[in-house]
Amino acid sequence: MTSEIKDTAEQVIRRAEEILQTAQHGLDDLKSGNGSKRFSGLQNLLVFGRSVTFVIQNLRSVVEDFDQWYNPIQEELRSDEVMKYFVELRNQILKQGRLQIAMEISSLSLSTNDLQKLGTPPPGTKGFFIGDKFGGSGWTIELPDGSEAKYYVELPRSIAEVKQVFAEVPESARAAIEGKSVEELGEQYLAKLGEILDSCRKQFLGAPAQKIGGKRLPPYLRIIK
Repeated sequence: MTSEIKDTAEQVIRRAEEILQTAQHGLDDLKSGNGSKRFSGLQNLLVFGRSVTFVIQNLRSVVEDFDQWYNPIQEELRSDEVMKYFVELRNQILKQGRLQIAMEISSLSLSTNDLQKLGTPPPGTKGFFIGDKFGGSGWTIELPDGSEAKYYVELPRSIAEVKQVFAEVPESARAAIEGKSVEELGEQYLAKLGEILDSCRKQFLGAPAQKIGGKRLPPYLRIIK
């Protein structure tokens, strides 16, 4: 492999890592208690996560042995029910503008003492909600103009466990998906993409991804020893 090809391969892999990092930011938002961020976070996870393998395939015109490396990975992805389902979800968002999410709430305990754990309610509080369509919980407040808004908070597990799950899961994927939260599946999805990128780096650059504590560093950071 010439230095020119290696430099080009490095650029492609770097772009794929940047896109994976964007998908990871989506997962971070999805795992936050802010309901307004959760849905957009899930969308970013799905859309940018799918783009990782699209970018990787640009290596086909850069290195000669790309298909020899990628074909087994592609077959593995086609047989992985979670990976296939996430591709379908991404297509639903982009082509149909829809994403079916359901809520599961358990261990509900909403006494006065429990609410006190959340601190002082914001001014104009009218009530408390748990598990809205975005998976968030918090206070409903009345604004000066008479309209209502949501003030999201982190909900302690002592009050309730709220789990956001995918609805309308196809029969073939139920064993792999049902019973798992959206966050759990999102982590599984991005972890698999990270493994593919690690293999890609090793195969075409001969260098592993930079990680600290098992977490991949953003591609714009470099460890200096």
